[in-house]
Amino acid sequence: MDHNPLSRRSFLALAMAAPLGASALAACGTTGPGQAAAGEASIWYLTGQPQEGLRKATVDAFNAAHPDGQLAATFFENDAYKTRIRTAVGANQAPTVIWTWGGGGLRDYVRNGQVDDLTDWFAQNPAVQSKLFETAFPAATIDGRIYAMPCEQVSPIVMFHNKQLFEQVGAQPPTTWDELMALVPVFNDAGIAPFSLAGQSRWTNMMWLEFLFDRQGGPEVFDAIAAGEPNAWSHPAAIAGLTKVQDLVRANGFVNGFQSIAADANADQALLHQGRAAMMLHGAWTYGTMKEEGGDFVTGGNLGWTQFPAIEGGAGDPTTGVGNPASFLALSSQASEEQKAIALDYFANGLLTDADIDGWVASGAVPIVNGVDSKFSGPDAAFQQFVYDSATQAQSWVHSWDQALLPGPAEEMLNNIEQLFSLSISPEQFAANMNAVPSS
Repeated sequence: MDHNPLSRRSFLALAMAAPLGASALAACGTTGPGQAAAGEASIWYLTGQPQEGLRKATVDAFNAAHPDGQLAATFFENDAYKTRIRTAVGANQAPTVIWTWGGGGLRDYVRNGQVDDLTDWFAQNPAVQSKLFETAFPAATIDGRIYAMPCEQVSPIVMFHNKQLFEQVGAQPPTTWDELMALVPVFNDAGIAPFSLAGQSRWTNMMWLEFLFDRQGGPEVFDAIAAGEPNAWSHPAAIAGLTKVQDLVRANGFVNGFQSIAADANADQALLHQGRAAMMLHGAWTYGTMKEEGGDFVTGGNLGWTQFPAIEGGAGDPTTGVGNPASFLALSSQASEEQKAIALDYFANGLLTDADIDGWVASGAVPIVNGVDSKFSGPDAAFQQFVYDSATQAQSWVHSWDQALLPGPAEEMLNNIEQLFSLSISPEQFAANMNAVPSS
């Protein structure tokens, strides 16, 4: 096993959603949404501030410095993008640059010859690779070859809490699962939802299971699932984790109506910073959004954070993390040589420039650049140091399941997770359903 703390992480959430909310930005002269005109390379990015603004800024700066080799950027909401990109790639209409989470989805692109091998390019540009976290590359690597450019920020999943609400009920953030469950009636009795959750998005529910499986049984539980071992979903630690999350649902641990809340709308974050929910399990990337949308919630010191609680008697290491080691950009094999040249120039000279790094740090993020911790200062420094330490000191790192698995099994898993959280199937039924899904 590779003991690199992030080496087991791979990414591609493939929830099938209606393609809504695309907006063309920095796309002067394009022939339509997502398409590039002559002399341009196209790139598809995700919406959501502050990340969207930082992504657009890199494109604008690159275009200003490269008048003869422009990038045309189009932005999509998260779930809409997952549908649009798979459709476009499958129809040989992909953008030049494909934003990806790596892992199973990237492996699928590689298997179908839809993205270029970048290994030799990195060898010819050693300064590009040496600048970045070494731990960002495993999720971009398939069978020993690099197929995507790591970029942007590292984003572990964090247990956030509202300090004011904890003070109101006289409680401390939970360090064990039993403490977590004991807090549920305390907050419910005070008229406060214990946990915010955007259950409609499904992958948000999944984060709970990722931690519970690992805290209960250690990394080998999902390793066996990812390897396609027979009946791996029926591991006793898996059944225990599935049972625990249904215990939390039955105890009214999540906000009423959580299954109708979507993560794209940031309503789950609003519940936390508006004081309607005490805690939220979510990605570190939400820190910047809450800072931007939550008034003085973040800047006033009311946002707290901890690691996911340990499980008493569990085999997992309580420092094990879950989350994204980076974002990734792949190069479409269908692009022209001119478009590929523009894209590779962007990879080398447009991403994680000094201005880009400063922008990510100012937003409260931790960009994947060696030595970036020297830039942490001001009110965001404590959170950034927590993220940096979580990413670099964890003994192991859990791959996000819907991104580690291939698209077909990932979609079946998300469907079953939705049923698990609605209590319409039992833990044993969930395991049986998933054991029956082909792993490839």
